[in-house]
Amino acid sequence: MYRIVWEFEPDPARVKDFEREYGPQGDWGRFFRRGAGYLGTELYRSTTDPARYLTVDRWVSRADYDAFRSAFHAEYAALDARCEALTRTERLVAAAEDP
Repeated sequence: MYRIVWEFEPDPARVKDFEREYGPQGDWGRFFRRGAGYLGTELYRSTTDPARYLTVDRWVSRADYDAFRSAFHAEYAALDARCEALTRTERLVAAAEDP
């Protein structure tokens, strides 16, 4: 399995919007479901720093994720740009495969 982990700090005034968009049933999850090999998205809020969130996107393989990004690169960029106003910071934490 291939996982991609992102860390976010939502804009405090837009936390509910952020949770809606980045949660499993949000626009990102619906968008990713168009890709072969997409397994799901999980959204976590830190218990030590409630302003910090993590998303974990799960794919069958890196090849599935790469194929999705290649096929939908323009739509990915557009959704990312639209959601940018919801966050103060965004950082790729890890992209990892099962050993």
